[in-house]
Amino acid sequence: MSYKTPKQPSKAKKDSSISQAQKSAILPIYSRQEVVFCYGKGVYLYDTQGKKYLDFGAGIAVNALGYAHKDFTNALKKQAQKLLHISNLYYNTSAIKAANKLAKASNLSKVFFTNSGAEAIEGALKVAKKYAYNKGISHPKIIAFKNSFHGRTLGALSVTGNESYQKPFKPLLDWVEFAEFNDIKSVEKIIAKQDLKKDSKVCAIILEPVQGESGILPAKAKFLRELRHICKGKDILLILDEIQCGMARSGTMFAYQQYGIMPDILTTAKALGCGVPVGAFVLSEKVAQNSLTKGEHGSTYGGNPFACAAVCKVFDIFEKEGILERVNQNAVLLKDALESLKFDFIKEVRSVGLLAGMELDESVKISQVIESARKKGLIILPAGKNTLRFAPPLIIKPKHIKQMQKILESALKEFA
Repeated sequence: MSYKTPKQPSKAKKDSSISQAQKSAILPIYSRQEVVFCYGKGVYLYDTQGKKYLDFGAGIAVNALGYAHKDFTNALKKQAQKLLHISNLYYNTSAIKAANKLAKASNLSKVFFTNSGAEAIEGALKVAKKYAYNKGISHPKIIAFKNSFHGRTLGALSVTGNESYQKPFKPLLDWVEFAEFNDIKSVEKIIAKQDLKKDSKVCAIILEPVQGESGILPAKAKFLRELRHICKGKDILLILDEIQCGMARSGTMFAYQQYGIMPDILTTAKALGCGVPVGAFVLSEKVAQNSLTKGEHGSTYGGNPFACAAVCKVFDIFEKEGILERVNQNAVLLKDALESLKFDFIKEVRSVGLLAGMELDESVKISQVIESARKKGLIILPAGKNTLRFAPPLIIKPKHIKQMQKILESALKEFA
């Protein structure tokens, strides 16, 4: 399907498209910017007025293949014409292929497909609870980390270390303890405290290898390795949430592969489907054999043929187009481009692969920078207290990084 850029309409019509969106039946729970997008092509988005935007947000790290990728959309069209959905009372070929590809890419054993990242977290928590139950632990505890983000559903919110997200929905699940990120002693302290109790033991530790929503904060290699060592010694499950940093964005298929460790449970979503709603939790063989059994978990749409066809094609395109190599080449250029911008209010640039954060001091509000950049034709994201987040499609080229740098510099100059 091809699109023609529409002519610039009158000011009155511009205002009406925003007004219609704001008055629509959509529940107003997001702080939306005043723009209505209608299509995308490559690494660009187009609004209802025909204005073109360079997208360095990728639907919050979802659209790794950009927009209207020919091979990807053709595969979706083919699957839609063949089989959209059957129930999980039966196998389907797409799910079998997708599960095998994901298990191979993660070097884990068994896959359960979900419809989102939050659902993958919920499933991982159930796995940990059942694993503890089978060990005879009647009051299992899970360690999560301060400033983490794992989702908005009640279980995922319970392990999210952000009081402002949790407060309106308390009481949440009471079996979660929060440790300091990158502080192994704080973890050991919680474990030791629980070990003193008869029926209460730590059954799992959940964390993001890169805390995304908190401002692109990578875990230290030593910290992750020490966590893995502790978990192995005490038979505690290590759950790695790679919903945002996984699927090649970090420079390896999954970020943990850079540290020489393995999780017991992996959660993934976002770029797993490149725009098609799909997530998964992936288990080691040991965990799969000692946790959920038939009838203890399920999902009506999880593992449906259409979503799994998307997963299969994503892996195929990543391999065919050398996405990992491109990420590693462009990651250096992205970091250099951001670090080359010299403004007194820039505190720090942090990056892992094609996921980067530029932290500003409090004299400049990131919401204003993001709005200025958007008006100039660049889409970027917020993160943390005052961090600009960059999570472009993984298909970007050096010229797109240069274009981003030029627009961002122009936006930042307004606050110098």
